[in-house]
Amino acid sequence: MSTETSDVCSLLIVDDSRVSRMMIRAFVLDKHPNWVITEASSGNEALTVVDQKHFDYCTMDINMPGILGTDAAEQILVKHPHLRIAIFSANIQEVLRTRAADLGAQFVAKPVTEKSVNIAISFFKAGRV
Repeated sequence: MSTETSDVCSLLIVDDSRVSRMMIRAFVLDKHPNWVITEASSGNEALTVVDQKHFDYCTMDINMPGILGTDAAEQILVKHPHLRIAIFSANIQEVLRTRAADLGAQFVAKPVTEKSVNIAISFFKAGRV
């Protein structure tokens, strides 16, 4: 289990499931203990938070109360096109995968596991210069 401590990045975790947020946080911090993590429990909350603080990366659930995660991601990317977003969902329909790809986001199938979080982290890192 190797950790990369030289990089300090900011991650916004958006999911209405507290357990999913906790698991994503734990897996990320295990590999990247210096990352600064903020959590939001809805797409609406994410829209507010991203205007208050800079984020490098975001994990976004799709099905949440209020605005869908894909719609929130689309709105966030209009204002913050640098942000790399990984869309997490248990719904693996092709239309959702296509929507994520059209947004420039990485689709990651739930459940949240170390492997699924590593897929998101790899996507995030691939976009860094």
